[in-house]
Parts: sequence; C-alpha cells; structure tokens
Amino acid sequence: MFDVPLLLILIVLAALAFDFTNGAHDCANAIATVVSTKVLTPRTAVAMAAVLNLLGALLGTEVALTLGSGIVRPELVMGSHILVLAALVGAIVWNSLTWYFGIPSSSSHALIGGLMGAACADAGYGALNGMSIIKKVILPLFLSPLTGFAVGGLLMIIISIAFFRVSRRIVNNFFRKAQVFSAGIMALSHGLNDAQKTMGVITLALLIFGKIDTVQVPLWVKLACATFMALGTAVGGWKIVKTMGHKIFTLEPVHGFAAETAASLVITGASLIGAPVSTTHTITAAIFGVGSSQRVSAVRWGVAKNLLVAWVLTIPCSMTIGAGSYLFMHWLGLDG
Repeated sequence: MFDVPLLLILIVLAALAFDFTNGAHDCANAIATVVSTKVLTPRTAVAMAAVLNLLGALLGTEVALTLGSGIVRPELVMGSHILVLAALVGAIVWNSLTWYFGIPSSSSHALIGGLMGAACADAGYGALNGMSIIKKVILPLFLSPLTGFAVGGLLMIIISIAFFRVSRRIVNNFFRKAQVFSAGIMALSHGLNDAQKTMGVITLALLIFGKIDTVQVPLWVKLACATFMALGTAVGGWKIVKTMGHKIFTLEPVHGFAAETAASLVITGASLIGAPVSTTHTITAAIFGVGSSQRVSAVRWGVAKNLLVAWVLTIPCSMTIGAGSYLFMHWLGLDG
C-alpha cells in the first residue's frame, strides 16, 4: 500500500513520537525528587533535565546496538518492513495508558516487549535472540531495581552516620545544593540509556530496508533521538512526578540526593555494558531503599504493590499489542 520510502519515513516518525512520549513519561525519573523537595521549581527542573537528557543521548551507542541486534535476529526479519512500526505501536499504546493513569512503568520494557511481539508474529519465537534477552533484558529487569534499592539504602545509611551530629537544618541546607547536582547526573544517565533505545530501533529499520549494511547508528539518528527526547522531557509528566515524589515516601533533600545518586550509578553502569535497563524501575526502587533505611513503616508499601503489578505486566502487554499491531498491518497489506 505504501512504497518503501514512505513507510520508512512513517517508521522513523513513529520512533521519534515514541522518543517524545518516553521523555514526557520518564522525565519524572530525573526531576520528581528535586521538585517534591522544592529544591528546584518545576520549570527550572524540566529545563535542566531536557538539556542534560539531550547531552546524555549523544554520549554512547552500546544500548542502541543491543536494541538493534540483541533482541531480534536481524537476518530472520529482513524484508519485514512493518515489524518496527508494529513494535512502536505496542510501546506507544502501553506508554500512553500508563501515563494517563500516572503509573511509572518502564518505557524501555514497553519498547522491548513491542519489538519481541512483532518479531514473534512475523517469524515465530526463533526470531528472538534468546541468550541476549536473558543477559541484557531479563537479568537487568530484576537486578537493576534490586541494586537501586540496595545502593539507595546503603548510601542513606552512610550519610546518616556521617552527619549524625549535624543539625537537621544544616543537613537539609547542604543537600538542597547537592541535590541539584544529583538530579543533573540522573538526567544525564537517563538520556544515556533511554534515548539509545529509539536509536536502536531506527537503526534496525534502516537495516531491514537496506539503507545501511551493518548495525551502526548514523549521526542523524543520534541527533534526532536526542532532540525528541529533550522535547518530551520539556513537556513533562506531572502525574508521574506526583506519584514518585509524594506517594512513595515523604522526601527531604538528603533523601532525594541519595536516591538520585544511587539510581544514576546503576543506570550509567548498565549503559556502559549495553543493558537497556528501566530508569523508572531503578529510581523508584532507590526511593524505596532510601525510605526503608530510615524507617520501614515510613514507606507506603501499598503503592509498591501497584507499581510492581505494572512492571510485571509491561513486557507481556506490550508484546501482545505489538503482535496484534503487526497482524493488523499485515492484514491491511502494509508490508507489501
């Protein structure tokens, strides 16, 4: 129905739309704590996060290469021109639903799930790169929030010991300034990991259409994805900011600093090894870890239960939507 160039353009536009929703959905990862503690105004926090997301997106391609060839076997889906488009539909629909209800689910896993579902609908389960999915998706799915929880709690304990004899007012004044730095590092690490995921799926689409010979991210793809991520961040996702900043644990600047620092360390480490982890899972778990280190009863564990359900459902739901989208597009004849 569409000629190849037009369909490819549509895929790139859909990918950039996803990147925009990712920035809007996940901006809370970087700014929820710094806004809820009133260290920065929402306008200032969003502007800072947008700029640093843009910069972070240009710093590496390891995660993009994982999305481009580590989830789906490119050689088995060559010529499947609607595969990436169907995957993006799955991710965008799930992102939109969770954004509407203010649930901090994972845009990363929504994209991965959509890609897996579309690939299975096209070529069966054999199209999936099973070992890579286990090592770089399934294991990080569990390890990144657990590590975020542990590092957040440990860092908060260390801070509590170090500032044991210092008055609460002095501690909060110090960490009000320090939290600006930690929020900036969190925004940078978010761009480093999340924007690369969209780079990866656009690169996969270019490979499928024969526009590139190997899974290497072109410069224009890096620039476009970084820009749309920053624009989405500038719009913001205030429902999710409210959930993460107020409903989990009553945060003070010292808590925000500990959570942001812990999460950014985990996310940056994952980015360096090419693991597309969930920034949402990691920062949320870090907040829980920080709260638990102070007093277990201070954390609203009922919120944790609702978030956990969303996390568990993200990949299978986006897989289902991605597969359904592929079959519908195939029925319409969009794949030629």
